[in-house]
Amino acid sequence: MVWAKRAAALGVAAILGVAGPALAETLVVRASGPSARNYPPGAKLADGGSLLLKAGDVVTLLDAKGTRTLRGPGRFGVTAAASAALASNVTLAALLDTKRVRRARTGAVRGALGEAPAVAKRPNLWLVDIAQPGALCVADPPAVRLWRVDATKPLSLRISGGGVQAAASFAAGETIAAWPATLPVKDGASYRLEAGGRSSDIRFALLNAADIGLDGTAAALIAHGCQAQLDLLVETAAR
Repeated sequence: MVWAKRAAALGVAAILGVAGPALAETLVVRASGPSARNYPPGAKLADGGSLLLKAGDVVTLLDAKGTRTLRGPGRFGVTAAASAALASNVTLAALLDTKRVRRARTGAVRGALGEAPAVAKRPNLWLVDIAQPGALCVADPPAVRLWRVDATKPLSLRISGGGVQAAASFAAGETIAAWPATLPVKDGASYRLEAGGRSSDIRFALLNAADIGLDGTAAALIAHGCQAQLDLLVETAAR
């Protein structure tokens, strides 16, 4: 049993990129308040440093162990004691793992017997939320899949862009559908997704192979303006 736990921990560490402290960075991922301009999202903070916050300041930091939110006034150290539990890390690994998207099967999110279906969050960072417009960062183009939160009814989706268009469909109960093979997933490609009288425009941004691990992924999401994915990552990584 002990070896199984160790193997699981090693697998999680490989995905999150936490093999050693030298590889980790501390990033600012959110900042608001009077000192926000001193801590812009994407700023890298040196270990051993500190943040001087005023009343009303709220700054969220992210490192290889997760995120933490600092609220002023006060002086706060950049480096915090390790506190991320394995369960939290497993959730993060599931969120970041591109292989999970490749293996994704259709399915519904259900509540308890007699209850309405629970409102779900995107279970993997790399799924294309059909209701979420804006930049969409992609780590593995062949693994791109479509995702919807409401799976109660069948849905037909029209996708157009670059002078071409294609269709995708969800059967009742399905939350995941394949991305049309005729539409290239490449850096800068823009598409309009239309379904049920609503539309959203997305733009793909391809990440580099070096953009791995929790901190590397967060930095890349900030750099490419993939705000919805960053918000999901920050929320999931909270500790």
